[in-house]
Amino acid sequence: MNEKQRRVLMTVGGVLICGFSVGLFNFSLFGMDPFQVFAHGVWGLTRIGYGTFYMLLNLLMLVVIYFVDRTKIGLGTMINIFLLGYVVEYSSLLFGMMIPDPTILVRILALGTGILAISFGAAIYFTGDLGVSTYDAVALVMAEKKVAKFQYCRIGTDLICTLIGFSLGATVGIGTLVTAFFMGPIIAFFRKTVAEPFRYRRCTQI
Repeated sequence: MNEKQRRVLMTVGGVLICGFSVGLFNFSLFGMDPFQVFAHGVWGLTRIGYGTFYMLLNLLMLVVIYFVDRTKIGLGTMINIFLLGYVVEYSSLLFGMMIPDPTILVRILALGTGILAISFGAAIYFTGDLGVSTYDAVALVMAEKKVAKFQYCRIGTDLICTLIGFSLGATVGIGTLVTAFFMGPIIAFFRKTVAEPFRYRRCTQI
């Protein structure tokens, strides 16, 4: 497998992992990740399906990112816009059907798995460098503009999304807060230890 094929695999696989991870967050009932809190808060003001709303929200944000840093737009961006919302919606239903009455232990395991999986998925598709979601692009652009290190930019954007979503009535739980403070550093860890070695494996051997 050459580097281009690895990048495509990392992009598609990473985004899908993120989508299923959000389904685990919803299933755990401990609160969604910060951007989903924001999205669900705004969605509550509408009468359309979540998958469709998520696509429209991302298209609006895409216009902004296009003028700020269009290099962040690519395959990963399109998958996030047109597929991720539906993956979240149906994975949430799937987990609920598989375990309709989860115990507290199962919910804790789902939360922990969701946090690690979404961070891993994000690290994988960020490093694939074939476009990122419109929300992920915000912290990445801020880091590249030297506002702060990526993990701190991500903590800031996550906290803002959490506050806005909560003010609009979205559910905020311990999982939301844990993600807001730790997801950025965990993503940075997975990028350094897993994603970058995988993408550049052949280059380092030459």
